[in-house]
This record gives sequence, C-alpha cells and structure tokens, in this order.
Amino acid sequence: MGVVLGSCLWITFVKNLIKDSSGLAFDDGHPTAYFWVHLLLAVVSFVLGTVIGVIGLRSVRALRRTS
Repeated sequence: MGVVLGSCLWITFVKNLIKDSSGLAFDDGHPTAYFWVHLLLAVVSFVLGTVIGVIGLRSVRALRRTS
C-alpha cells in the first residue's frame, strides 16, 4: 500500500511541476535547472520505490511458501 501511495504522490508532484506557473520550472517556456533537478528527483524516487516494493513483495511471497 505504501508503494502505491508513494507512486501516486510522485506522479502528482511531476504533474504539478509541469503546470508550474511561478517561473521556477520554466523560463519563457523553456525548462530551467530547477525543473530538471526536481524531475530527476521524482523519477529516481519513483523507480527506487517501485523496485524496493517489488523486492519486498517477492520476499513476502517466498516466506509464505516456506512457512
């Protein structure tokens, strides 16, 4: 459940980053360093969370088979 919630949070974060109108993420329609750094942060966190979630799910399933 935590993996799903975390995934939804990062997806929402990226959607909000793309819609940013404060001028931090885009300068005259072009992405800024702020945009790229935060997009990279979101993607890496999403991928790591998914990988760790899959590893955890596989280990729980393996433990149930041996018990």
